[in-house]
Amino acid sequence: MNQNDNKTFADVIVELRKEKGFTQQDLADRLHITDKAVSKWERGLSYPDITSISTLANVLGVDSSYLIDLCKSDDNPYTDDTKDIINKVSKVAFKGIALAMGISVTVLNILNELSVKDSIIMLAIGLACISISSFVEEKNDDKKIIRKK
Repeated sequence: MNQNDNKTFADVIVELRKEKGFTQQDLADRLHITDKAVSKWERGLSYPDITSISTLANVLGVDSSYLIDLCKSDDNPYTDDTKDIINKVSKVAFKGIALAMGISVTVLNILNELSVKDSIIMLAIGLACISISSFVEEKNDDKKIIRKK
């Protein structure tokens, strides 16, 4: 097996299993798991438990680090676009919480329904949310213009 192939974990498991002449049930029996688990690995729906990797590697005749590297190299379900959307939503959510805290403190103080201690706590939560939102990265933050003097 060439370790430089651009194959997924699922592809490699199927190939190695077939090279050994194992059915999914044969492999499952050797690993003390169900054939359904092997089927999920081979369809790319899941990965083996980390404690099973060493045994799986031994049964298939490969190095366990090779299998682990395959798991790491498979596509991450969180693409850059997804991460960007999550970051933007997080930033807006934290700012929204901060704004809600400020409005709540103002309204409840006008109505005399809030103690000074509770006001301070709510404003502190709002400030914390503003601080957190400033740490959430966005792609556009990386493209700052630097002026030369």
